[in-house]
Formats: sequence, structure tokens, C-alpha cells
Amino acid sequence: MKLLDPRVDFVFKRIFASEGNKDVLLAFLNGIFSDAGEPPLNEVVLLNPYTDKDDPLDKQSIFDIWAKTEEGKLINIEMQLFNKYDIEKRTLYYWSKRYSGQLQETGKYKDLKKCVTINILNYKVLPNEHTHSVFHLREDRNGTPLADDIEIHFLELPKLEHTPVPGEGGLVNWLLFLKGIDDSNWEVLSMNEPVLKKAMDTLQFLSQDEEARMKYEARQKFLLDEASQRDGALTEGFAKGLAEGRAVGRAAGIEEGKAEGKLAGRLEGKLEGKLEGKLEGKLEGKLEARLEVARNLLAMGLDYHAIRTATGLTDEELESMK
Repeated sequence: MKLLDPRVDFVFKRIFASEGNKDVLLAFLNGIFSDAGEPPLNEVVLLNPYTDKDDPLDKQSIFDIWAKTEEGKLINIEMQLFNKYDIEKRTLYYWSKRYSGQLQETGKYKDLKKCVTINILNYKVLPNEHTHSVFHLREDRNGTPLADDIEIHFLELPKLEHTPVPGEGGLVNWLLFLKGIDDSNWEVLSMNEPVLKKAMDTLQFLSQDEEARMKYEARQKFLLDEASQRDGALTEGFAKGLAEGRAVGRAAGIEEGKAEGKLAGRLEGKLEGKLEGKLEGKLEGKLEARLEVARNLLAMGLDYHAIRTATGLTDEELESMK
């Protein structure tokens, strides 16, 4: 029997957000918070528990996990199997909606509770080598917190290079389970984290359930199709931007070359003018071509780091576009 992939959001929510599995969610969250040096939770309340009404093909279905602690702290957990891009801005946007949405209940700023976002990603996004990265709002020089109301976690599964070690507890065991470690190592993981065995049992049960497998396959196909369409649009847009940039660069190079060639020819002679015109035209044309490509990529939403890598432009040249 082939096990279902626990990283598919539909399966992930079924394992961690079922009413009967609140202890699994609590243990998983405590693994995350403990790894970040924070105190453990005693209780957690599911705000959108999994139900059979969660249709894998219904765009209105929410496969994030929303929970609340005893103190009222709000927690949002999202499992991302494929890269939807701009995850940093998407995270801030949805965090702000959860945070500001509390005002609809009380209308008082002082009643706003801390919101924690936990992104579990099946791809790399941050330029560091940490599997678990945590962000807060602090002053740049001395680290003084402005407010403790924002906390964002990124758990990047591809960065996890680890094998189960008997007696080693903690978050790593949960991440190895999610990453899909061979079930022959499950005994070690469950010994390290006893509650993890309940998550494993739930996954095995789902893998044997015909209805659950049908829903899983439908959801997996939907996610794959969505990712393919998104990547296809990005590739097409990049190719178009590159072609337009090259065309503009060639035209600009020719015109600049002609103009500068005529001027240099009058001052230094026809022969030197032609040579100078061609050289300057080529250089200016190449730079303009790369700048045009950069403008198109910027309009498509790519960040400066990705644009700099794709075009080879310097920071000063990119700044000149502004």
C-alpha cells in the first residue's frame, strides 16, 4: 500500500485539524515553538476543524489550519506543496487580514491579540540554510521589539538534511514525517515523539480508505494543474519580456550607433567615427536591452534579486530604472 503524501494540504488538515487529533496539533505546535525558544502551549482550540464538507475541488474550502490558544493568540498554519511565488508578501497580507479582522468583534485596538503565521513549504524561498526561520518586528540596531503581535515562521522542508536519531526529540521528527521519510524509520520517530505515532496511524488509515484516496487524488491533480498553469504563464511572460527587450535594445543600438558615428566622424574622421559609432551603439543597445527586460520582469512582480540574477545588471543600473 502506497501512503498518501502528508504534504498535500487536504491530507495535512485531515491529520492535524480533526477534532480527534487536537493533541497531535498541540504536540506539533509545541515542537515548533520549542525550537524557536518559546514556552509550550497547554491547550489549543481549532477554529476551522476538518469536516467532510471540505471539498478538495471547492475553491471556497479552506485548507489552512486556524487555531487559538488559551490566551487568545491566533495561529494560522499553511502547507504549501508548490511555489505560488511572492510568499513573503502573501504572508504579510493574510497575516494583516487575521490581525485587523479582530476589530470587527471589539472595535478596540487594545484588544488585538498576537497573530502567528506558520508556513510549511515544500520548496526553498529564503536565502539562508536554516530549515526553521522566525521573524518578529524589532528595531534594527538593538533588537528592541516594537510589539510582540507579529510572528512569522517559515519551515522549508527541502533544507532538512537529517536522519532519525534514537532519543533525539523535537521538531525535526515532525518535519521528517511530513517530508515523507521511509516508514521503516517510523518506529524511531514515534519513540522520539510519542504523539507522532497518532499522526502516522491517521495517515495509514487515510491511505487505506477508498473515499479519502479519491479525494486525495482529485486534490493532488488540482494542485498540479494549478502549478503548471502558473509556471507556464510565468515562462511565457519572461520569454515575451526578453524578446521585447532585445528588439528595443537592437533598435536603440542602431540609432545610437548611427548618431554617435556621425558626430565622431565629423570630429575625428569618417573611419574613426564609424568604428566609435558601432562600438558605442552595441554597448548602449545591450544595456538598454537588459534594462528593458528588467522593466518587464519588475512589472511581472519579480523581486530585485531575481531580476539581477536573470539580467546581470548591477544594483546601480537597476536603481536607474526608478
